[in-house]
Amino acid sequence: MAATALAACGGGDDDGGGGSGGVAEAKGPKAPATIPELTDDPVNLSFIWFEWPPAQALEDFANAEYTKERPNVTIEVNTVPNANWHDAMFTQFAARQTDFDIAILDSQHIGEAVTNGNILDLTDFIKENIDTDAYNPYLLAAYGQYPQAETGQRDENASLYGLPLLGDTWTMIYRKDLIGEDPPKTWDDMIAAAQKCQDENPGISGLAFHQSNGSDAAAVTYNTVNGVYGGNLWDAKDKLIDGVINDDAGQKAMDVLVNQMKPLTAKGSGNWFIDEVNAAVAQGKACIAFQWIAASGGLLDPEQSTLGSTREEIEQKLGFATLPSQETDLVPLGGMGMHVSAYASEEDQAEALNFMKWFEQPEIQKKWAAAGGVPARTDALESPEFLNSSPFAQVYTDSVSRMRDMWNVPEYARLIDIENTNVNAALNGAKDPKDALDDIAQEQQDVLDSSGGSGL
Repeated sequence: MAATALAACGGGDDDGGGGSGGVAEAKGPKAPATIPELTDDPVNLSFIWFEWPPAQALEDFANAEYTKERPNVTIEVNTVPNANWHDAMFTQFAARQTDFDIAILDSQHIGEAVTNGNILDLTDFIKENIDTDAYNPYLLAAYGQYPQAETGQRDENASLYGLPLLGDTWTMIYRKDLIGEDPPKTWDDMIAAAQKCQDENPGISGLAFHQSNGSDAAAVTYNTVNGVYGGNLWDAKDKLIDGVINDDAGQKAMDVLVNQMKPLTAKGSGNWFIDEVNAAVAQGKACIAFQWIAASGGLLDPEQSTLGSTREEIEQKLGFATLPSQETDLVPLGGMGMHVSAYASEEDQAEALNFMKWFEQPEIQKKWAAAGGVPARTDALESPEFLNSSPFAQVYTDSVSRMRDMWNVPEYARLIDIENTNVNAALNGAKDPKDALDDIAQEQQDVLDSSGGSGL
């Protein structure tokens, strides 16, 4: 959503992504360059992810397609609530024993997993088995590289610990029948269109977006607005957050979010996340909404929507567009990568490597796209199989060069908790917006200072 998550900024400024200096030494074992001999005995290859439609889609897809090559293998995608996702993985990592073979990590989880030695170093394996030129360099870096390179760049000297599983970003969903066929082009225009739509349609809110204190929901919303209004999350080179995220641009973004966007949301929406936004759209209760692309497929299902009895009728009312720009055109990077647990058995590690090699093949990536996945290979992103799969597929392809992530550092979990708590408080009226942003800046700076910038 995000996870998202979620991503430094390809095509954006250098302050959005993770830095690469002074990184704590990685302790994880290295995967072999060549896949070890695979067993013919029954194998249960297990993943861990959070509860959302792509998790079931992955399990169904893998059991239908991978078993054509490896009929002795059963794929199991175990899920937990999104808010428990990080802890479900890292509690087991801390115990040095996992009941999963492949961890699906958000981009920002990689630093913590690497510095604790929880996942295999896949650098040699990837060099031998994966065509890295087939990917946008930033996507390959975001979903697997540590330390992170400068924003939007692949560092050939850095190690790779994962491969892309699912790409993602936000799409703007808008009611074509209420605000017109053409989507707003700027953020200010979008707010004005939402206000007009709300005024003209009693019972329908102008906006629906993520505000929850769980996972990274409220933080991603603020970070997105921060980006489009020209703000930065930190100065990675000098390891500064205080004075950066809460500068004039950052304060402008918080003011827009709390004082212009929040009043256009439904009463009681202060803890909305993916499911609640989808429900508002499907029930015809929102003029404009923001949602992760990978979580949007159900919006076209007539059984889940009141907007039409067929997909065609729904698409006559719903439009999907890339996010409006303002001072910049940045969008959040979501999506996740696949990472092999250092504590899985050697037999399961070998199977995991084989699965990853299989999954990243161009034809498999196109099939994954047709099955509802969001691929990361450029040829798959530009393929008819993907672009014709949904009305928001083109949105993702057009957004790749605009992406920005958070801090890809071991301290991520603490940083995101600080930001989520304070943004949620500001959105719910429990904290003054300026005070909330200043508290974010100071508390996050304290985390970096106390940790010695180990991941920066």
